[in-house]
Amino acid sequence: MTDSTRSGAAVAAPDAARASPESRHALELLDAAVAAMGGEMRAGQHEMVRQVSEAIHSGDHLLVQAGTGTGKSLAYLVPLIAHAMDSDRPSVVSTATLALQAQIVGRDLPRLLEAVRPALTRPVDVALLKGRSNYACLHKTGGGFPEEDAPDALFSLGEDAAPHPTPAVGAGGAASALGREVVRLREWVEETATGDRDDLVPGVSDRAWRQVSVSSMECLGAARCPVAQECFSEKARAAAADADIIITNHAMLAISAFEGLAVLPEYDVVVIDEAHELHDRVTGAVSGQLSASMVSAAATGLRRHASIATTALDSAATAFEAASELVPSGLLPGGLPEDLEQALAQVRDAARAALSDSKAEGKSEADADGGRQMARSRASLVFELAERILAASDLREVVWASRPSSFTPGSGYAPPDESAPATFNVAPLSVAGRLREGLFEDHTVILTSATLAIGSEFGPVAGSLGLSGPGAPAWTGIDVGSPFDYPRQGVLYVAKDLPKPERGSSDAQLAELLTLLQASRGGALGLFSSKRAAEEAAEALRPKVDFEILCQGESSLAALVTQFADEPDTCLFGTMSLWQGVDVPGASCRLVVIDRIPFPRPDDPLMTARTRDVARNGGNGFMSVSATHAAVRLAQGAGRLIRAAGDRGVVAVLDSRLATARYGGFLRSALPPFWATTDRATVTGILERLSAR
Repeated sequence: MTDSTRSGAAVAAPDAARASPESRHALELLDAAVAAMGGEMRAGQHEMVRQVSEAIHSGDHLLVQAGTGTGKSLAYLVPLIAHAMDSDRPSVVSTATLALQAQIVGRDLPRLLEAVRPALTRPVDVALLKGRSNYACLHKTGGGFPEEDAPDALFSLGEDAAPHPTPAVGAGGAASALGREVVRLREWVEETATGDRDDLVPGVSDRAWRQVSVSSMECLGAARCPVAQECFSEKARAAAADADIIITNHAMLAISAFEGLAVLPEYDVVVIDEAHELHDRVTGAVSGQLSASMVSAAATGLRRHASIATTALDSAATAFEAASELVPSGLLPGGLPEDLEQALAQVRDAARAALSDSKAEGKSEADADGGRQMARSRASLVFELAERILAASDLREVVWASRPSSFTPGSGYAPPDESAPATFNVAPLSVAGRLREGLFEDHTVILTSATLAIGSEFGPVAGSLGLSGPGAPAWTGIDVGSPFDYPRQGVLYVAKDLPKPERGSSDAQLAELLTLLQASRGGALGLFSSKRAAEEAAEALRPKVDFEILCQGESSLAALVTQFADEPDTCLFGTMSLWQGVDVPGASCRLVVIDRIPFPRPDDPLMTARTRDVARNGGNGFMSVSATHAAVRLAQGAGRLIRAAGDRGVVAVLDSRLATARYGGFLRSALPPFWATTDRATVTGILERLSAR
């Protein structure tokens, strides 16, 4: 168990006897909770409670690496409950996924609060807060907004971009299926107490949900909406304002920190769980996309719902489309081409003029017009994105053009279809400075994950979040360890003799995978770098084994994981959503196979720009960006293997570079300390013994 400060250098852990009164109070609550819930005290959990309590008391930022099985949610919730007894401001818990949000609100916090209730001086109020688009809009279901008729995916603000299942329909059945979903939604809205999409079971498609929801930009606001008193989103915000602990997500935290919008009440302490995801989630939340079709859709909406002439905006859309055709997909490292710059300026100016012309003069609150608001919000987004892309170089932002791929199943990899319309993307070159100013400057921040350090170094992750360089705030990093005996419970096998992986799955790689599956008699979680690789492997191996191989996309993810967990010899193959969050203890997951080191795609424009920027400033761009990204993802994937004290198994990496490349040691240092081998006969013998159990 080690501490680190600023640079990540190890120092001795402080003596627990010197704990502050605040820490001792939290530890007493932990003791009471563990006793009441019939659990077992864990050394790492005890130390994490103390460290989090000390950070809250001192105001210093804290990074806590807590291995699987530590019980880290309990270890940070206990200090937050203790803090709530004395603070007049709420604390915030931010997660990357809605699944963890639901676990904390639906299971962890209720059990914990019930366990410590006799030791508290008053009840603790908890609120769950999401972006507006996650709640049904009563004004819209009451007819206050028009039905959706624009390409809404292009206007998504990404408030809570969590996937929801889309129902499968036959040819010609899409419209009727959508209609049935909308009817069910409208009936549900009449009886739900929350209006929260995740309380709707079974779920509905994104297209259906957009018929009953609005984005934050489209919302009329509490001052103008005629049903604001009954609004589900406003009720959730009001509950959060009065709460002691608010559970939210990284996207909401990013909007609060970057945009300065009051989407969260004033808070003093924030715990960021799944903190390894913070950088990417923040980047996603503050990135934008603009296309000629978005400009045309904004013009159509203004004509229809604001009754104004849009000749200038229509002309701007045409000019933008023409200029876009001349720009190849990928980064625009030399800045905007002259024709594109002129077209974007035309879009910006026309959108600004249309917004001025569409103001509703003399309208009362009762006359609130949802259609006008929706149209204006889209025009406003077009204006803001055009202005932002034009100023990208001054704002240290990256711009690139993207087009859909021409790939079709069975045809192999294909580059972007350059004949398709272009979408222009803009994202920050770095989010570190903005996070430092908007998040770390005015709050006490505790970041925790099972994968925050690479080896004993917290520096790479801390630096990406704004905690390094001149003027960076002080922070402490501590690894509280894991209750698992990794060298005895798990084996790391690297297929050293395989050729360097190419695009897709090679015959040698598939043969290696078949050997491992036959030795383990199934029970394998296959983590692949692409959906195509997972599908190819499943298709190639199914005829050669006598156990079932499931593949992501063949059913809902929840159904696939449930079947995988229930059937000890069944295998599950999939992509990035399986690399994190899949928790299947026991014999059903005795083999985790990783097809290749999860480096960013070499044609990823944002990663390429960030790598070049590090190199221009004298650093090693590959190690700082690509290798650090891969190390954290690799550790997350390997972490699927050991989920309980009785688990035994093998992590097999079918990428020889992990053993042979110079950066291999850096990547391996991020993994749990499994017993390691590169000998195929040794690992197949181990798998055979595991399957015999």
